[in-house]
Amino acid sequence: MRVVVALGGNALLRREERPDAAVQLANVRAAVAALAPLAHEHELVITHGNGPQVGVLALESAADPSLSDPYPFDVLGAETQGMIGYWLLQCLQNALPGRQVCALLNQTLVSAADPAFTDPAKFVGPVYDQEEAERLAAKRGWTVKQDGMHWRRVVPSPRPQRVVETRLIRLLLASGAVAVCAGGGGVPVIRDEQGQLTGVEAVVDKDLTAALLAEALDADALLLLTDVPHVSLHYGTPDAEPIGRTTPAALRALSFPAGSMGPKVDAVCRFVELTGGTAAIGALRDARAILHGTAGTVVTPTGRDLHRRPDAHEDLT
Repeated sequence: MRVVVALGGNALLRREERPDAAVQLANVRAAVAALAPLAHEHELVITHGNGPQVGVLALESAADPSLSDPYPFDVLGAETQGMIGYWLLQCLQNALPGRQVCALLNQTLVSAADPAFTDPAKFVGPVYDQEEAERLAAKRGWTVKQDGMHWRRVVPSPRPQRVVETRLIRLLLASGAVAVCAGGGGVPVIRDEQGQLTGVEAVVDKDLTAALLAEALDADALLLLTDVPHVSLHYGTPDAEPIGRTTPAALRALSFPAGSMGPKVDAVCRFVELTGGTAAIGALRDARAILHGTAGTVVTPTGRDLHRRPDAHEDLT
C-alpha cells in the first residue's frame, strides 16, 4: 500500500520535555524504530509537526538583540523542516540500509482571504500556566488560549490548498524512495497579484496538509500518529471513552477542540470521504497495529472493514 504518516510535534518532543537537540533526536530515533517496519512493507511518505519546535525558535528570534525584527513564521517553519527533516532522514537511512530516503523542503499554498488570519487558533511553543501565559501575551503581543490543563501561544492556521511540490514527491515515490516532506504542514505561501509565491505569517496544520497530500498522491491509508492511543469522548475526564472503528459521519457528529484533536478528526474524515480509503489516529508506538486495524481510532467508509483503494497509483509518471 501507499501510506502517508503524519507525526505529531508532541510525538517528537513530549509535553514538558526540555527542547534540547539530544532529547529530540532520541525521540526521532524511537519514532523511526516504530515506522521502519512500515517502510519494509509499504510505500511510505512521512510528514511531521513542528508546533513545539517552531515556538522555541520564535522565542529565540524575538529575544535576539541583533535582529531588527523577529524572523517571520514562514521562515521559522522552513528552519524546522530542515532540522527535523535532517534527523528523520539520517535515522531512516540508518534503519533502512540500501533504501533511498529524501527529506524535501515544501511550500503549502493557502488563501490570503482565509478567515484564520483574523482568528488565531494553532498552538505553538511550550506550555505555561495561565498567569505566565497572560504575562507573555501582554509583553510580546501574543494571542494565548487554553490547551487542556495548560496555556499556549496561538497563531493563524489557514487551510491548506495544495502542496506546491506534489509532483516532485510523486517522482520520489515512483523511484522507490521514502519521502519526508510537508513538515509542519509546509511553509505557508500565497500567490500575489503577479502570480508569484510569497510567504505569510502563519502555521499550516500538518494533519490537514497530510490529508490533502495523501489525497493528491492517491494514498491507500493516512495515519495520524501522536502521543495518545486513540480519539476519546470526554478526553481528560474520568468518563473518557476510547473510540475504535468508526465512520466519518459518526466522528463529525461529535465535538473536539479546534486547536488540538479537531483538525485531526477533520483530516481523517476528509480523506475517507473523498477517497474511500482508510485513515486512523493513534499512538506512534502502535503504528503497525494501527495500519492492521488492531489499535487506534480507525476510520473507514463503513466503520468495519479496512479499505484499500483499488488501482490507486498505477499511473504515476
